Amino acid sequence: MDQRLSVVTLGVEDMARARGFYEALGWRAHPSSQDAVTFFQLPGMVISLFSREALAADATVQPTPSGGFSGVTLALNVPDKADVSPVLEAAAQAGGRIVKPAEDVFWGGHSGYFADTEGHLWEVAWNPFWALGPDGAVDLGADDA
Repeated sequence: MDQRLSVVTLGVEDMARARGFYEALGWRAHPSSQDAVTFFQLPGMVISLFSREALAADATVQPTPSGGFSGVTLALNVPDKADVSPVLEAAAQAGGRIVKPAEDVFWGGHSGYFADTEGHLWEVAWNPFWALGPDGAVDLGADDA
């Protein structure tokens, strides 16, 4: 299997509210989006929004209640330590909830967390050990393995 990620699909209860949240952050829905699914083109991948119930049915699993910790977080890395708090504030202004304010963290960076309108957790992080490309893609450095 290729070592890559193509699409992350977030199960949502309220498509209009979820789409509106990401659009309020400045994201643009792709023209191929429909009432039942929203696509956001990111560098090298797509994030989609799809009904939580329909997503569970598609995977042939039982839907679990929203609002609890799913064991998955998404992350947005920013180029400067000072960029973390403004992104968290923008998420709160768009209808999200700051879960953990920006702070220096044990691994040497600076980060905080917000939950989108559906409870999906996003970390906003500045990592002094990783480079960001012009498109915001993370570069872990040379692979010496």
